[in-house]
Amino acid sequence: MPSFDAVSKVDLQEVDNAVNNTVKEIATRFDFRGSKTEVSLNKKDQLIVVTTESEMRAKAVRDMLIGNLVKRKVDTRSVEFGEVKPAGGSTMRLEAKIAEGIDKDTAKKIVALIKESKIKVQAQIMDDMVRVTGKKIDDLQAVIQLLGGKELPTPLQYVNMKS
Repeated sequence: MPSFDAVSKVDLQEVDNAVNNTVKEIATRFDFRGSKTEVSLNKKDQLIVVTTESEMRAKAVRDMLIGNLVKRKVDTRSVEFGEVKPAGGSTMRLEAKIAEGIDKDTAKKIVALIKESKIKVQAQIMDDMVRVTGKKIDDLQAVIQLLGGKELPTPLQYVNMKS
């Protein structure tokens, strides 16, 4: 039977490229000249850390980072920014967590949307993804169209299309 998986993945190489572009942009901007601003990506923990002198600069770096993520075609819904907090001395720290996988609530919402649509497919939650199975590929493509038109809290990609 034809099937596909709805997943939420982030290309960490593109996130790394966006962080590097942000670092280059900080180096060339006049308002950051002479400041101790650092942006780093921890790929293992999937965490972006911004350290700078003021809350205003931290928010400016966040805006630059969001712009660079959009340019690199990384969905910004997969990056969750925290609050700007004091980091010791006279520095401020901003952390951004990169979220991968579909959480249980969103997965249940996806399954409910598919069931409400009355398309003849079955959807089941498997860890951090949703597998959709049907008799016709046209039905699966209709589900992809349906999910693409809905505003979900996490970005979706569709992989493992099997016929």
